[in-house]
Amino acid sequence: MISWQDFEKVDLRVGTILSAEDFPEANKPAYKLEIDFGELGIKKSSAQITKLYTKEELVGRQVLAVTNFPPKQVANFMSECLVTGFITDEGVVLASIDKKVENGLKLL
Repeated sequence: MISWQDFEKVDLRVGTILSAEDFPEANKPAYKLEIDFGELGIKKSSAQITKLYTKEELVGRQVLAVTNFPPKQVANFMSECLVTGFITDEGVVLASIDKKVENGLKLL
C-alpha cells in the first residue's frame, strides 16, 4: 500500500506525440518519440510499442506519461519521460485518453 502523498509524487501528464521514428539502436524494438507536454515543453521518450502501433498512427495521439523520472540513457538516446501502457501477449497497449485535453494536464 502507498499513501496519497506517495501517489502525488508521480507526475502523470498528458501530451501529444509530435513525431515517431524507428530506433534501430535499441536492444528491443522501439520508437523514439517527441511529445508536447504544453507548459512542460517537448520531451523525448523511447517506447517499446512497435508491435501494435505504426509511426504514422502515433503522430497526433495523446498519451499519458510519467514526466518526473530522471532522464534515462537508452542506447544513444536520452529518454526524458515514461509513456504508460499495459503489457499484453500481443504487445504494449498504450494507456489512452478518450477525449482530447490540453497538453500538460496532470492526472489527479
